[in-house]
Amino acid sequence: MRTITALMYRNIKLFTRNRLQLILLLIMPYFYLYLISTIFKSVSINDSMNYVLAGIVIIVVFQTSLNIATSTIEDISSGYMKEVLVSPVKRVEIAIGQILSSTTIASFQGILILIIGYFFGMKYTTPITPLAIIAFMILIGIVFSSFGLFLAASVKNAQTFQIISVAVTTPITFLCGVYVPLSLLPNGLQFLSLFNPMTYATAFFRALSLEKLSVSADELVAQELAFKIGNYVITPQMSVIIVALFGLIFIILSTIVFSKVDFTRVTRPSGNKDIFQQ
Repeated sequence: MRTITALMYRNIKLFTRNRLQLILLLIMPYFYLYLISTIFKSVSINDSMNYVLAGIVIIVVFQTSLNIATSTIEDISSGYMKEVLVSPVKRVEIAIGQILSSTTIASFQGILILIIGYFFGMKYTTPITPLAIIAFMILIGIVFSSFGLFLAASVKNAQTFQIISVAVTTPITFLCGVYVPLSLLPNGLQFLSLFNPMTYATAFFRALSLEKLSVSADELVAQELAFKIGNYVITPQMSVIIVALFGLIFIILSTIVFSKVDFTRVTRPSGNKDIFQQ
């Protein structure tokens, strides 16, 4: 438990020291809010401002959570991870510490954006809603921190990791309906978006934030909070189950891969190089 706490404290401390990054992370969501809210008005989305803000909050949580992969790669290539492994700690504890620290930071950012969003009109009719929102942000943090850790532990080259990271995160980000309504995408991309876990995470989070979990299926589909496949409708409640199953798979995979990765093949950076031995 001490190992998990120490890793969480270290990563959170590193994050809070970078105040410029924190300020930009709070400013940029509202830049995107005004930029893309007009796009959603064009597809007759009710309360488009809060609709877009909810999407931005969950995408910020997603992106921050996935950054655990980048920090893990840096820890490996700098030799820090080797030093941690010298001590008698289990690798599972290290993996849990990395996942929980990223989840904490991501959830904290999401909460800060929601607090500011309150002054933009994001209000709730019951105190249960914000508690449920925080719980879901924690779930998303755990899910995609695990996914990020799996990527970091699977890739054996830092440069290759950067390419893979962009190749993975770009379609996840732009095919989930946060920046562009899914109804405006070509049919082929709309079909691909159904295989994107962030599509379901975004839909559920919006339905939860806008307190529309109990409205009719037709209205949910019209608002892109549910998805109709033939005669079958994937409701927000089903969406959260899909996200949880995706997370469970990668929690297991990330801990297995991280426990088996060969850190002895990792070398410290030489000059500006940040490479792995082949």
